Amino acid sequence: MPSVGHQNPRVLFSSPECRVVVLDLRSGEEMGDHHVRERAVVEVISGSVSIEAAGETVECEAGTLVVFEPGERHALRGLDDARLLLVLAPWPASGHNAASETSHDQRLPANATVGPIDSV
Repeated sequence: MPSVGHQNPRVLFSSPECRVVVLDLRSGEEMGDHHVRERAVVEVISGSVSIEAAGETVECEAGTLVVFEPGERHALRGLDDARLLLVLAPWPASGHNAASETSHDQRLPANATVGPIDSV
């Protein structure tokens, strides 16, 4: 049975213009149907994933670049252990924070990676 929600995204860079995140998705792991308020640019750095969007599912190998418009629903599933690079822009988009959350102009988050990232 595929695991869901065990990904450990790591923020590499954050500014009001964009946020860059690296995400490891193990074989069989899924990021179910979801969307973000920002434009999401996803590059498969290693491994392979299947991506479902607009009723279509495609298999994406390392080197594939996919762009989702703000609010576009999609789902991902690891076909092999995969590393994804995610760019969200603008960051955060209007409406990203709930009314109860405080907005921030954080330039380099506390969990930012400054050195090499361990292999999958």
